[in-house]
Amino acid sequence: MNSSFFRKKSIDKIVSDQIEMEKLEGGFMVRNLGVRDLTFLGVAAIIGASIFSAIGQASANGGPAVSLLFVFTAVACMFTAFCYARFAATVPISGSAYTYAYTSLGEIVAWILGWNLLLEYAISNVAVAISWSKYFVDLVEGLGFHIPDYLTMDFLSAKRAYAEAQVAMSQGQLLESLSVNVREGYAAYSTAPLLFGWHFVANIPALLITAAITYLVYIGIRETKNMNNILVILKLLVIVIVVGVGAFYVQVDNWSPFAPNGISGVLKSVAAVCFAYIGFDSISTTAEECTNPQRDIPKAMMWALLICTVLYVLVTLVLTGIVPSESLAGIEDPLAYMFTQVGLHGVAGVVAASAVIALTSALLVYQLGQPRIWMTMSRDGLLPKAFSNIHPKYRTPSFSTIMTGVLVGIPALFANLEEVINLSSIGTLFAFVLVCGGVLILDLDPENQKKSKFKIPYINAKYWVGLCFVIGVYFYLPDAASWSNYWNAHWIGDARVDHFLLSGFFIIWLVLAYFSFTINLSLIPVLGLLVNLYLMTQMGATNWERFLYWCIAGFLIYFSYSYRKSKLHV
Repeated sequence: MNSSFFRKKSIDKIVSDQIEMEKLEGGFMVRNLGVRDLTFLGVAAIIGASIFSAIGQASANGGPAVSLLFVFTAVACMFTAFCYARFAATVPISGSAYTYAYTSLGEIVAWILGWNLLLEYAISNVAVAISWSKYFVDLVEGLGFHIPDYLTMDFLSAKRAYAEAQVAMSQGQLLESLSVNVREGYAAYSTAPLLFGWHFVANIPALLITAAITYLVYIGIRETKNMNNILVILKLLVIVIVVGVGAFYVQVDNWSPFAPNGISGVLKSVAAVCFAYIGFDSISTTAEECTNPQRDIPKAMMWALLICTVLYVLVTLVLTGIVPSESLAGIEDPLAYMFTQVGLHGVAGVVAASAVIALTSALLVYQLGQPRIWMTMSRDGLLPKAFSNIHPKYRTPSFSTIMTGVLVGIPALFANLEEVINLSSIGTLFAFVLVCGGVLILDLDPENQKKSKFKIPYINAKYWVGLCFVIGVYFYLPDAASWSNYWNAHWIGDARVDHFLLSGFFIIWLVLAYFSFTINLSLIPVLGLLVNLYLMTQMGATNWERFLYWCIAGFLIYFSYSYRKSKLHV
């Protein structure tokens, strides 16, 4: 492969280009974000669809032990946050992990990372919009207004529910005896009008909220910031109410067994838990709108992770303490459901209403982040120039913001929540892996270490990584029967793919152990890389297949357009 694919953009070049850009008419953005604003942006994104929706299914899978998975994933994100902070303090430019990869791993890696960040943000936006729609519809129902079911649900969920209900009723079951989700899906599909022979089932509220948020982000960062700060304060008040009131109704017996489905049940929730934490990445996309990005972004990332981890753990313990975890399967509004189970319907109504506000702030942040990544990629020539246009009045990336609204709003009409969460998580973890790896490569040059205003605490990884590798192999080394099952399994079987992924993980771990011993790597970025890579191995064969297809599409675009247009190659 031509080595020019891996050409890097130096830190000095990026900074000088940014200074030149800000001198040009129409090339600059408004800097008015401080530590509090950035922290609130992180909290807005992290405390979103997961805590109001996905946490229910996660708790059903893993039981109360999911609270420990939140802690474990938060530690992984903390390692990653150190690496993000290291880059943000060195390269204070919008673009997030894409820009960081460009300085450390080369253009082709930066492109495929940026390509996956587009997927991450778009899918995250879709997931939040779907969750927002569910709570909004429930709120409107509570006020006495009914929106037709076929206008509030995605087509796939409705069709699956209709088929499930048909089978159940053919076996003598009554429709009223089926779950709420199945009944709603059956009603949506059976009452939907036909359009060219298709049942028209679409999530209209998800589209409308996406359009409204896109407009707000379009008209300015100051307006976005002020709205977000208000929404986050309201969101935190709701979480305090949930924990404070719910604590009085906790039955400790519901925490036993702590992991009813074992470690496999806990790990089954990896996608939902990882999805919860992707928001801290969005803080770094606003670097060009921060008053002091090199100082404030690292602080904001740490504060956001700490605050949100404590809240997730407390909410998980309260939720599983009030409602037996197995009862939460398929519940899309678990916090409101939790209070209805103890007769607090008024509190449940407050939670449902507040969830609409809380999810609005999460959608706001995701819609803010994606256009700025597109803008940075466009400046490098990897996307058409229109994506880097700054609006002369609002000082926002106008075309990128509109395109974000389109690419989120249309899929939100038809997408399924569980599917999009899984797909988003694997792309996020991929970005985290490359950021941690990028720091290791960046710091091989002592000059780069001198340029950063944020230093990752150095702990010599010389012996630790190898020692942990030996312990890990001991616990995961399969017995003879497992190896026999592995080789006898069908090649396309999920079990064999899982073995293959885990084997690849241990090979990478061994390589890192070797380099840690020979060149004294820093322990924190090594741990961040390994933990995120391990979480990727737990995402399942289907998600990996989709992820690889997405990457292949990205490479096709790069070689057919971006490589020729790149400013490093012209």
